[in-house]
Amino acid sequence: MFLNDDFLLTTEPARQLFHQHAKAMPIIDYHCHLDPREIYEDQPFKNLTAAWLYGDHYKWRLMRANGVPESHITGDASDYDKFLAWAKTLPKAVGNPLYSWTHLELRRFFGVSELLNEDSAPAIWEQVNRKLAEPEFTRRGLIRSSRVKTICTTDDPADSLEYHKLLKESEKDFSVFPTFRPDKALNIDAPGFPAWLTSLEKAAGTPVTTYAELLDALRARVEFFHDHGCRLSDHALDVLRYRAGSDADAQAFFAKRLEGTELSAEEITLYRTELLTALIGFYHDKGWTMQLHIHAYRNNNTPMFQKLGPDTGYDGINDLSLTEALSKLLDRAECGKGLPKTILYSLNPGDYPALLALMGCYQKDTAGKMQLGSGWWYNDTRSGMRQQLTLLADNSLLGNFVGMLTDSRSFLSYTRHEYFRRVLCGLIGELAERGEAPDDMELLGQLVRDISYNNAAGYFGFPSAE
Repeated sequence: MFLNDDFLLTTEPARQLFHQHAKAMPIIDYHCHLDPREIYEDQPFKNLTAAWLYGDHYKWRLMRANGVPESHITGDASDYDKFLAWAKTLPKAVGNPLYSWTHLELRRFFGVSELLNEDSAPAIWEQVNRKLAEPEFTRRGLIRSSRVKTICTTDDPADSLEYHKLLKESEKDFSVFPTFRPDKALNIDAPGFPAWLTSLEKAAGTPVTTYAELLDALRARVEFFHDHGCRLSDHALDVLRYRAGSDADAQAFFAKRLEGTELSAEEITLYRTELLTALIGFYHDKGWTMQLHIHAYRNNNTPMFQKLGPDTGYDGINDLSLTEALSKLLDRAECGKGLPKTILYSLNPGDYPALLALMGCYQKDTAGKMQLGSGWWYNDTRSGMRQQLTLLADNSLLGNFVGMLTDSRSFLSYTRHEYFRRVLCGLIGELAERGEAPDDMELLGQLVRDISYNNAAGYFGFPSAE
């Protein structure tokens, strides 16, 4: 039966592992794109489309593949017509994780077990919208009902963290911490770079007219974020290239950019290499975890990028060479102060074996110091999760894995943790069934509980756990 209590659990050990060990574990969502202001203000959603379809380019891509006009995706069609367009698309998505996720969200949050399609859409729309109007279905209510203990948002170094402060004062059931994401500092070639420097100056309270001043300002912001509970950084390294230089070189190219002169590709690479190396040192000093998200290929459809902007469903997978540049970056850090705890994600699953082999060269001191990040984006599927888990088990220590994250802008996406835990228990159950793992529920149950929650709680060192 579709989405019954044992879906994805095909063996008896898998069923025991999920129901007795994984299911009840709370959630640490250590990487997401929720807006801390939305969490703090805790407004109810005006309807299911607002909760489900606004900003969700996963759904948008499937709707486009089904021939839905853009007016009913990101355009000016009514919210109900957009919802109906999704309902018409969904029956064709059998086999896609969104088919399971959509129905899991309907069941877990709203008690709707009926399949969503064009015929059932009107009644489901009315039923869910009535629920969303109830006090417990606000943003914070959805977080609480999902048993979330910790959320890490994704934040620019110039952010005031105003809403993180307010949440710390007002919310007692869960914690919301910032994550330091300095992409705008690294993207010196971006048109908005000079304007961003102005915002950084304001946040840091210091001039940023030289490369040395930039480093001072970023170091100060790392301290500020740390004081507000931040224990992770994150970087979107869509293209990872390496070219070593010096602070003097970086200063020369920084000055050249502020003069309005276009930088060469080599100059950009050197600046980014030097700044990222300095940032890695800052993270090491604070005991943070560094996340590197690698090999997205952005904004492939020029007309739609010009119309809608970034993060609207037009990104793909990059297939450039990775190992040499990443190895040089990690090795340089290790030759200096040392690498911080590091999570490596690649959008290209073909990179996993090379990443795992490279990770093993830098493991030391901390259990699971170097992590292969969970299946990200296009790999956030049953098969993608199984591939990531299988290769991690083949090449490292599965039992040290820090587990799942949502990487989402949706307050309804926490069912992905259930989905992941079912995949995890299914995989381990199969190992036990085949005799590759002992049929020892104490051993395997501890492994599942650790991957579901305990490892992340210990690894990141959030203030509440200190």
